[in-house]
Amino acid sequence: MDSQHWRAVITAAQAGDRRALDELVEGWLPLVYNIVGRALNGHADVDDVVQETMLRAVGNLGSLRDPDSFRSWLVAIAMRQIRDRARRRTPDRLEEAAASDFAELTVLRLQLEGQRREVAEAVRWLDDEDRQLLSLWWLEVAGELTRRELAAAVGITRQHAAVRVQRMKERLETSRGIVRALDGACPDLREVTGRWNGRPDSVWRKRLARHLRGCGYCGGTRESVVPAERLLVGIALVPLPVGFTLSLALGGKTAAAATSAGWSAKLLGALTKPAVAMTAGATIVAGGAYVVTQPPDAAPPRAAVTPTATAGSAPPRTSAPPAPTPKSSPTATKKADPYGTVVDAVDRAPDPNARPAALPRRPESGITSTGGPKAVMQHRGDRVTLTGRGYVLVRWQISPGSRPGALVMPSWTGLKGRLFHVASGGSRRMDDPLPGAPNGYATGMGGPDIGHAVLPPGTQQMWQNEYFYVDGTVTLTQNERGCDYGLIVFPTNRDAVIEDIDQGPPQGAIRYGLVRDTGTDSAPVPQYVTRATPADPATVPQRSRV
Repeated sequence: MDSQHWRAVITAAQAGDRRALDELVEGWLPLVYNIVGRALNGHADVDDVVQETMLRAVGNLGSLRDPDSFRSWLVAIAMRQIRDRARRRTPDRLEEAAASDFAELTVLRLQLEGQRREVAEAVRWLDDEDRQLLSLWWLEVAGELTRRELAAAVGITRQHAAVRVQRMKERLETSRGIVRALDGACPDLREVTGRWNGRPDSVWRKRLARHLRGCGYCGGTRESVVPAERLLVGIALVPLPVGFTLSLALGGKTAAAATSAGWSAKLLGALTKPAVAMTAGATIVAGGAYVVTQPPDAAPPRAAVTPTATAGSAPPRTSAPPAPTPKSSPTATKKADPYGTVVDAVDRAPDPNARPAALPRRPESGITSTGGPKAVMQHRGDRVTLTGRGYVLVRWQISPGSRPGALVMPSWTGLKGRLFHVASGGSRRMDDPLPGAPNGYATGMGGPDIGHAVLPPGTQQMWQNEYFYVDGTVTLTQNERGCDYGLIVFPTNRDAVIEDIDQGPPQGAIRYGLVRDTGTDSAPVPQYVTRATPADPATVPQRSRV
């Protein structure tokens, strides 16, 4: 839609056309959601601030003299609500966890990779004021706002805006360097972050920046760093997440008051039904997007195709409906337990020369990872969200010599869909003797000279490479506490799994891999998997039962 169309829609809405009002709110809601979501980094207050912004815009629409200034007017309202929210925050709410990390949503829904992913994740390290400014500058670079609108929304001159943006960009580039370094393997950085709780803040940004300036390993880059503005050109708005709804409270207004302010019955119906989901459509033009309402019985929508640098590739399926559990499925039988009841058991290492069974074929459309093609997780609290339908490799590295003792296993949380443990490979289990070790006694779990990493009771021994099949979305969290360990997570495919597990003694490896997939919902599920999203994933019960 062009500006002339929006001028007509706004004029009609001001004249009392309810259909035009519906279109206006639906068309501009994604822009407001992106500004508020990025400014607050997905905080639980995002829904309230978005809602209040739209209510105020609708309630004061009659006071707008020039329809051509609607976008800058709406953005200014959103920024005022963001600042008001910051002033209203009480000390006990400062440490509230984000409802959904907007950096992750940006990476996931726009399928960002490489340095584009790096920019999105660097936003976590900015202070509130910088993040608010970046929420506007990001849209300016992406072609959704002008510099004049940015300056007006912040309430400063264009010259002052240029200075503020430049300073914010400098801190963003520093934050990009931190993201890049944390993805690396600098041994000195591990010591620096030993006491870090995994939560980005300005204090740790300054500490890590000092390390980067003096570290030859972290300071060197293996590829040229592209300026952020060049990376963000043409990136679309982040679509509203499936299931995104505005609060029932309507900002403290009753339905009658909202109606008198101009809300149509159709729009009120959409906003006051908790089961109705709003999701952005595929077309994003002239700063707006079509938004459709979906009744609760409708089939889950496919992922929106957004015009990003990777839009030419087919997007993976983002989620699948949860399968039944024993409590909710009256059709469960003893012969075939429903998905979610199969538990991995402690097992013995197979014969080194025993070839693996055939790996059943499961449908693949690809996996999107918030960590990109290789997510390196070395610290407690590091996590990666996997979405789509396909295979994932989790590679283990344990350092019992650093801190031997109990091993708190990683956890899979927030599962929506299905997750299976399909194979183990890497040519060895972690308790296999390491080639060249004295007396063949040292293993990937440690040895008598350095101590051993100890698994929780009832836990199945890991292999160097563990393979999983995801059909939906799930987050894997590194819960290091006690013994040092790292995980490297790669989206992969069935052919790569087969190639790995078929590497056995004839190729000089310790043993062949192992197939665990039955090809049905009775295949093993990972240990420590839950459909909940606890504040601390390390609190997921460490026992071999789902």
